[in-house]
Amino acid sequence: MRVLMIEDAEDLAEGVVAHLGRSGVVCDLATSVEAAHDFRAVQSYDAILLDINLPDGSGLGFLDRIRAAGDRTPVLMLTALTAVEDRVAALDKGADDYLGKPFDQRELEARLRALVRRDADRKSEQLTLGPLVYAPKDRSATLGGKRLNLTAREAAVLDALIRHEGQFLSKARLYDSLYGFEDADVGVNAIELYIARLRKKFSGSGVTITTQRGVGYRIGLHV
Repeated sequence: MRVLMIEDAEDLAEGVVAHLGRSGVVCDLATSVEAAHDFRAVQSYDAILLDINLPDGSGLGFLDRIRAAGDRTPVLMLTALTAVEDRVAALDKGADDYLGKPFDQRELEARLRALVRRDADRKSEQLTLGPLVYAPKDRSATLGGKRLNLTAREAAVLDALIRHEGQFLSKARLYDSLYGFEDADVGVNAIELYIARLRKKFSGSGVTITTQRGVGYRIGLHV
């Protein structure tokens, strides 16, 4: 899972980023509306954590703009404005949930995962490729009816591949589904490790991951 946090209180934000990171969630931090638009111009997200009062504008204005553009990415508002009128305004603008500050990190993570699960349920309950059945809502998979033991990053790579079955995805595209912008010390070649692990798990099943040099990887069935 990859999320964008739009929050100018950096101490608070860094704590959230660290907590989510320990749970296997990649969290990019934008401290202004302008920075948030820059992040979204180059990266897609499973969910957005959004403050209302930002140094260069309103979080509600940002929300209104992305909803007007047809973007239905789940949005969880994080703000010290907890009056009923504030909550109603945010929900009317298209927010999916609202959490007042201060908050418990565990509740934040639980609400975030619930939003992403609901969005996954809305999009698709299961994706099937021969004997491989993948559930986006919890990033779990079975192969021939037996549950696969996937690490968080193996599941993230599988998620990207199976959602684009039949298409080649570059290392850079897969890398973006695993790592945040702050992980500059992790090279894109780390993707090869997770591809190799998935191939080993799929061995003998007919599910294959094909490599095309200079293009990327594609999941499919051996015929």
